Amino acid sequence: MTTVADSRVGLPPKRAGVGHWLAGFRAMLRWEITNMRLLLPITMMVQLLSGAGLVIGFGLLISDMPEQVALFLSTGAVVITLILVGVVMGPQLVAQQKLDGSYDFMWSLPVPRSASTCAWLVLNVFIAIPGMVGALLVAMWRYDVSFAVSWLVLPAILLTLVCGTLLGYAMAHSIPKPEITQLLTQFLIFAIFGFSPISYPAENLPGWLAELHEYLPFAHMANVVRDALTDGIAVDVGRSYIVLVAWTLLAAGLSGLVLGRRK
Repeated sequence: MTTVADSRVGLPPKRAGVGHWLAGFRAMLRWEITNMRLLLPITMMVQLLSGAGLVIGFGLLISDMPEQVALFLSTGAVVITLILVGVVMGPQLVAQQKLDGSYDFMWSLPVPRSASTCAWLVLNVFIAIPGMVGALLVAMWRYDVSFAVSWLVLPAILLTLVCGTLLGYAMAHSIPKPEITQLLTQFLIFAIFGFSPISYPAENLPGWLAELHEYLPFAHMANVVRDALTDGIAVDVGRSYIVLVAWTLLAAGLSGLVLGRRK
C-alpha cells in the first residue's frame, strides 16, 4: 500500500534494512576520511606528540618518580588523549562545519543518521590510537615501567572513546551557535586538565568537587582504563563501568533526539 501510494505521487519507496544502513555507513566513513584527508595525518601526529609530551612533562614536575606514581600518571595521560579527541576535537570540527556552511549539506545526504554517527566514532578510534600508544611506549622507555595489560583493555578503551565522542557529539549538535561550542570546548580543556581526577587522586580535590566527579564520567574513564593497564591501582571498577554506560546511553539518546529533529 505504501509503495503504491508513493509511486502515484512520484516518490521512490523508502529505503531501509541492514544493507542500506551498511552502505550508508561505508559512504559516510569515506566522506569523513576524504573530508579530513589533509587534516587527518596532522591530527594523528598531534595526538602522538601530545600523549608522549604529557608523559615526559610529568617527569619534569616529579624528578624522582616511584613506579606506582609513574603508572598512575602515564595511564592518566592515555585517558586525557582519548577524552580530548571526542570531547574537544569533535565539537570543534562540527562548529567549523556550521561556520563554513557544509553542516546542512552533510545532514541532507540520504543516509541513516545513526550510520553517520558510527562512521564518526570509527574515525575517532583511529585518530586516538597514536596518542594512546605513544604515551604507553614513552612511559615504558622514560620510567622503565611495565603495564599489566588485561583482556579488559579493549572494552575499557572503546567505552571511554565512545562515551567521550558521543558527549562531544551531543554537545556540538545541541548548541545552535558554533561560537559557543568553540568557547565551551576551550573551557573543557581547562576543566579536564586541571580539575578532573585523571592524573591525580580524587582525594586531592575539595570534598564537594570529588563527590561531583563520582557522577561525572571523566574520573570513571580513568579508572576503567587504569584497571585494564595496571594491577592494584584502580578501585570500584564495576561502578565506573555502570556510570560510563549510563553517560554513553544519555549522550546517544540526546544526539539521536537532536539529529532526528533535523529535516
